[in-house]
Amino acid sequence: MMEQLYAKSAPEWTPLKDHLLHVALAAKAFAANLQMDENIAFKGAVLHDIGKAHPRFQNRLKGNDNSRKVLRHEIVSLFFLSAFPNEIHSELIEMVVGHHKSVKNDAGEKGLLDLENGYKYEDFHLGKWGEWSPYAFELLNELGIVCQPFDETKATENLIQVIQYCKAKTKERGFSEWRGLLMGADHFASAVIDETEKYINNAFKTPNLDFFNRQHPLYPLSYKDTTSVKKHTIVVACTGAGKTDFLFKRTKGRVFYTLPFQASINAMYKRLDEDLKKGNPNLDIRVLHASSSVVKRKGAEEESVLQSLFGSSIKILTPHQLASIAFGMKGYEALILDLKGCDVILDEIHTYTGISQAIVLKLVEILNLIGCRIHIGTATMPTVLYAKIKNVLGEDVLEEKLNDVEMDQFDRHTIHKLESFESAYSVIEEAIQSQKKVLVVCNRVADAQRTYIDLKETYPDIDILLLHSRFKRGDRNIKEKELIGKDEDGNPIGKFNTSNEACIVVSTQIVEVSLDISFDLLITACAPIDAMIQRFGRINRKRTKDTIGLKKPIYVIAPPEGKRDALPYDVDVLKRSFDVLPDGGALRERSLQEKIDEVFPSIDFLNIEEHAIFKSDGNIKIDKLTHRGKSILFELLEIDSVSCITESDEEKYQESFYEERLNLEIPSRYFSVKEMRHLQVGNRPFIIPDKAYDEERGLDLALIKESNFDVNRQIL
Repeated sequence: MMEQLYAKSAPEWTPLKDHLLHVALAAKAFAANLQMDENIAFKGAVLHDIGKAHPRFQNRLKGNDNSRKVLRHEIVSLFFLSAFPNEIHSELIEMVVGHHKSVKNDAGEKGLLDLENGYKYEDFHLGKWGEWSPYAFELLNELGIVCQPFDETKATENLIQVIQYCKAKTKERGFSEWRGLLMGADHFASAVIDETEKYINNAFKTPNLDFFNRQHPLYPLSYKDTTSVKKHTIVVACTGAGKTDFLFKRTKGRVFYTLPFQASINAMYKRLDEDLKKGNPNLDIRVLHASSSVVKRKGAEEESVLQSLFGSSIKILTPHQLASIAFGMKGYEALILDLKGCDVILDEIHTYTGISQAIVLKLVEILNLIGCRIHIGTATMPTVLYAKIKNVLGEDVLEEKLNDVEMDQFDRHTIHKLESFESAYSVIEEAIQSQKKVLVVCNRVADAQRTYIDLKETYPDIDILLLHSRFKRGDRNIKEKELIGKDEDGNPIGKFNTSNEACIVVSTQIVEVSLDISFDLLITACAPIDAMIQRFGRINRKRTKDTIGLKKPIYVIAPPEGKRDALPYDVDVLKRSFDVLPDGGALRERSLQEKIDEVFPSIDFLNIEEHAIFKSDGNIKIDKLTHRGKSILFELLEIDSVSCITESDEEKYQESFYEERLNLEIPSRYFSVKEMRHLQVGNRPFIIPDKAYDEERGLDLALIKESNFDVNRQIL
């Protein structure tokens, strides 16, 4: 009688047989969608983790093996290669050998070809073959792989065959679709566990987007014809003109929808989920929360862009989460397979600057190469950037813009310049006395936290909310609901956005995109003009026939003098942006393009060709069955690229499942937490002191240090 074998430890404790069946089910479905061989997909999925039957793996799962030598279960799986037909060995090797590690130059030096230079791993991985392999052979037969047990000599021959194949394959350039297929299937089944069949049945469905056929006189784009035979789209229009509807009407298949900020994708997810559920009762819409996780092994750091599950009808994410396909980071093959032939909406593309802009341009190039339909929406785009994108996409682009008369309907702000934030207090005081809703936007989280504390002390009896990216996701969800001011049915609850009384919201750039709020007055730190225009769009946003022509005030604080104080922006761009704004006059929508081009007369597009694996000539420059541990460009990006959790949440995180874990995570930058210990489950969050986090103010990076940990908790 075969003993119970497991694939996953607590809290799932997934039996190995179940896991192999789940992955096989997903692999067959993905293969069918990609027109790959379903039989090979099934067999590769069965083989990929059969090595977990090894007693060392089982003992480690149960906490009974403290050996410093780590068993690579995928290497053990390949001992069983000859249990499968010879003619499919190549595909099976590609599916199994690299589904966790790059086969060479792995960040932790544990890829198959890396081990050639290390310890005598063959004997270690074989173990007492005669004692444990019968359980694996029994399981293979139960799963429909009819085979007879063989001895360790044959098992070793199988591994030698694999090594020879990998040595030859890594001399070729390109990527393995079979590796991508298995990685996608394994990730899918590991996430949804015993609900794999339910979710698979709902995958690869084209969403019903009839909702976006709505028309309204206040949204001029709703009357524009979207039926052009041209493949791609670029639409330039004011905030609130109906860009989102227009872009969705241009799609034909599954949709990847990108927005520039992690926080803004949350709001868009809720918005689309609400708008589309009537026409799509089982809509498979997903949001990708964590941009990446950095895994530390033996002093090495591997940056791994996490992929959302294969096959969603609509997936909402940031372009940085697509960047693995540009740089060949872990999981890039699976993402390419998921993207092929889909529609990709790049919304608010103008907000990207510097390195991010270069990455987005490279992504446009790659997405075009792999057959995606690309739809770009922007409120304002420098002419030089527009020309670059057109050069990549060619003539197969539907271009749409508002005319001057249409733009005049969106003049809704008067701009006032202030020398300092201190001079804004009298403006805030007057607004509070007049029962106005005030929005304050800072460029940095720390500045927003200080401003919030200051205003709380000044106005203890006024509703004040702080919102930025560094809250636990569960806490931020609550704050966003408060900010929107509506109940689950969409009815106003009289809080903040729907309040009729004075209130203040202090935020960072995360309010620039997708948060559907309309306040009476804005105090904002100076930002690049394109970003500021997005912020302006949160003021006087709710237009009616009667409010067209009415304007509300925007107060812009003069930029600092020094480069350091201007971060995360370029001080010269800030100064030019401040200079082109009127002072005491209306901001005319029809004049914005001219102002944008004055601020950005040229753009220093970083040449990322040397870092990208996809070259402009269409060639792919990466060894097959490998991926890059990290990208130089990703190190330079100022994004919240990792997750952390508080020390008191560690046990709960360990025992929870996917959704609960997400709610405990706090986005952060790698260099802020890299010295902290991190978990090996979920998104591998770093552990930070409780003292560094406050429900009201969020994460304080300055308090992330060893001396702030709870000594009693560490002893326990």
